[in-house]
Amino acid sequence: MAAPDLKSRLAILADAAKYDASCASSGSNKRDSRSGGIGSTEGMGICHSYAPDGRCISLLKILLTNHCVYDCLYCVNRVSSDTPRARFTPEEVVDLTLGFYRRNYIEGLFLSSGVVKSPDHTMEQIIRVARLLRETHGFRGYIHLKTIPDADPALVQEAGLWADRLSVNVELPVEKSLAEYAPQKNAGTIRRAMGGLRLRIEEAREEKKRTRRAPQFAPAGQSTQMIVGADAASDLDILRASSTLYGSYDLKRVYYSAFSPIPGAGAKLPPVKPPLMREHRLYQADWLYRFYGFSVEDIAQGAQAGSGMLPLDMDPKLAWALANRALFPLDVNSATREQLLRVPGLGVKSVNEILRLRRLQGLRIADVTRLARSRESFKPFIVTNDWRPGATLDSAALPRKLASAPQQLSLF
Repeated sequence: MAAPDLKSRLAILADAAKYDASCASSGSNKRDSRSGGIGSTEGMGICHSYAPDGRCISLLKILLTNHCVYDCLYCVNRVSSDTPRARFTPEEVVDLTLGFYRRNYIEGLFLSSGVVKSPDHTMEQIIRVARLLRETHGFRGYIHLKTIPDADPALVQEAGLWADRLSVNVELPVEKSLAEYAPQKNAGTIRRAMGGLRLRIEEAREEKKRTRRAPQFAPAGQSTQMIVGADAASDLDILRASSTLYGSYDLKRVYYSAFSPIPGAGAKLPPVKPPLMREHRLYQADWLYRFYGFSVEDIAQGAQAGSGMLPLDMDPKLAWALANRALFPLDVNSATREQLLRVPGLGVKSVNEILRLRRLQGLRIADVTRLARSRESFKPFIVTNDWRPGATLDSAALPRKLASAPQQLSLF
């Protein structure tokens, strides 16, 4: 049988890469390449990520190969799967990247791979792509490389010299599940690789402070991914695991990827994928403890009793507020920043504006409405010079009313 041409291989390996969410930006506009061309956050080809300076950038997102010696039950590319296989040479990935870059389709590359021959061999091939782009072609675009945990640390060290960001996927939030579904992978090895990356990133930062000529090492840090819904881990199990990862390894992002059922995977895995809203609620909860001052145990107060699952019909910030009604309403003219950040419907930017404006004048409900987008969410929880919620805060219909209102939870 003739080998697939470049376009066919691009279709296979870009589509296979969509299961790796560790470079995607949650909340990006949905694009779909399935009707032709490349450029997608839902289909294949292009993902959206953030550069160190905060710019949203488009990356060519592909696998070097979807051949793999591992047999992880949850992975479509596992060795026992009958999925169509393809591979690129490092030179072909370089040519594709430069071609799309010159056409202004992309601003960088996200490169991952199945493990072929050995972790070291795979890592060497991934590094060759980045080195050719940087050294031979003078490529200055953004590069995100997936590292193989079992690879020689010296190879990971070299990868960080060429890449802006590195990632090591923890795959599943519970070590027991990883041992059951991916017996060839080891949670301790994965965490040692992440710990080594953190130390080297911190060392590079210190070297950069001493001399500008010090080489950079993964200046955009490291990220990871967890699969949601493949095992029995609850939302709180996932959030506790990600909170530990943030604290232990100084991660820039933990990405959550809803499990997608795979033909022939066996009875251990669920036959249907979890609701995509579950993935969305996890991202919202992640935002709460990264930027809003919540702890995981705070978020747990709004979870469904006994299940450890976040409610799907309301965002976790609203769920927490409804579970702690005695703390409200808050006077926006006197409440602290920490208190205001816990008001449903108020984001980081709107809270900062409230603090700035109230030094100049007493705020009215119209002033707060101009600063925040979700008026119906915050009105039952605040007091202004001309507004009090009265009995609405204690109304039995309030949870249902607010759950049906549009919710806003973001930095902006």
